[in-house]
Amino acid sequence: MASCNSVESGRYLYCIAKGGKEADLGKVGIEDNDVYTVPFDDIGAVVHRCEAKPYITNDRKKAEEWILSHQYVIDLATEEFGTVIPLTFDTIIRGDDRIVKQWLLQEYNQLRDKLEELEGEAEFGVQVFIDKAVIEKLDWENNDTQRLRKELETKSEGAAYLLRKKLEKKLKLEKRTFIERHAKTFCSKIRELVDDMRLESLSKEVPGRWKEKEMILNLACLAPRNDIQPLGRVLNEINRLEGFAVRFTGPWPPYSFVGDVEAWKER
Repeated sequence: MASCNSVESGRYLYCIAKGGKEADLGKVGIEDNDVYTVPFDDIGAVVHRCEAKPYITNDRKKAEEWILSHQYVIDLATEEFGTVIPLTFDTIIRGDDRIVKQWLLQEYNQLRDKLEELEGEAEFGVQVFIDKAVIEKLDWENNDTQRLRKELETKSEGAAYLLRKKLEKKLKLEKRTFIERHAKTFCSKIRELVDDMRLESLSKEVPGRWKEKEMILNLACLAPRNDIQPLGRVLNEINRLEGFAVRFTGPWPPYSFVGDVEAWKER
């Protein structure tokens, strides 16, 4: 499977669905393409007809529209079929429906096992933030910092400068240790309540409400779609702690838990 350079017939794959029945979802795909299923046994690929070449544009708005359409089709397929394996944007296979069926046959065991693994599951995003202003107000004094402060009182200007830098470094380390300790504790509590978990980048862009805070934990969690109350209670406990805030999103299709999708694209 590949994004192709030659202009030939292809099929754009949105996801693999459980059920194995023929269905037409309508003109809901990228560029209003008609989306339908190519079934094989008890599974099926949700596709639209396309040229076997990647969707490429320099227009950011157009690219965003394509990605939103991709996600929208996966959401519709989830509503229609229940369990799906979402594929990444621009997953295209050379050939017609017959080739798609051949690929489904070739990958059947892997796809069927993954669908069973994801049965009734959804992805949830958990981000934990810390209020920088609150952290600055905490008392970081200990024996080492007190000793350094006393030394500052007796040092010359040049020596005091170096000692002050050492104190600043010490305080910065204390704050970082405090943050990492709490992040580790939160992570352990959350891990006990989900079926799988992935650590994500801390540099992810977030809405304005959280922009002035520091993200200390960014998790993708796989959990039962209809049984997240225990996770919600723990997140509420974290959110009530002074200086901390939680952002919880989902349910989403389990994008982070489908395995090596890129390897499929290269076939």
